[in-house]
Amino acid sequence: PVDKAKDFKGTLRRLVRYMGHHRWSLLFVFLATILSTVFGVLSPKILGQATTILFDGMLIRLQGLSGVGVDFPAIGRVLLMLATVYVVSTIFDYVRQILMVNVAQKTVYDMRRDINEKLARLPLKYYDATSHGDTLSRFTNDVDVLAQSLQQSVVQLMSSLISIIGVTAMMLTISPLLTLLTAAMLPLSMGISAFIASRSQKFFVRQQNILGDLNGHVEETFTGHSIVKAYGLENDVKQTFAEVNQELYDN
Repeated sequence: PVDKAKDFKGTLRRLVRYMGHHRWSLLFVFLATILSTVFGVLSPKILGQATTILFDGMLIRLQGLSGVGVDFPAIGRVLLMLATVYVVSTIFDYVRQILMVNVAQKTVYDMRRDINEKLARLPLKYYDATSHGDTLSRFTNDVDVLAQSLQQSVVQLMSSLISIIGVTAMMLTISPLLTLLTAAMLPLSMGISAFIASRSQKFFVRQQNILGDLNGHVEETFTGHSIVKAYGLENDVKQTFAEVNQELYDN
């Protein structure tokens, strides 16, 4: 069975509350994403104009008709416009990435501060019953995963939604028939993605659990280094580490 969050909606609300402190930066990220995606969507349309000019010119030459042939100055103007669109799209993409990294790092900074305060309030029995390495893993690795997700997934989600709208509109202006044929493939694509995601999710969950075990083993080994040396347990410690490490690698 696939592991599911105990309180996904509640967790999401808490995450939104953390990110809400940076709402203006997120607004600029959204605007930059719109502009970057729109200019990116326009580029194939502009490139198509150059292809059309080239094709028409070659057709005139092949048919032996009187005419100027390929209008290279017109192609040059189209390519210059295309280069401008690419540059503007890249600039907005760079801006949104910088802003989103800033938001993500400030968010996890607030989370780490709150986690640290929470750890100071926990009773001693928690530390007696919980591996120190697992606690460290939650404090460091899990928060790092969240930071990476915020930096990548949020921007990607915005960009994907805008791209779907923009690309669909652009495709309809080029060829409604080809647009319908492409749309007919979407259910198959979504089915394959859902099939893969449903079977890979458990491995991501297991990966974080094993990482906690590995960090716990390392932390306990370093903390109790004198005991390991005194009782000659070096080989046992190395063997345990190798087994957990191999399990993490396999997963």
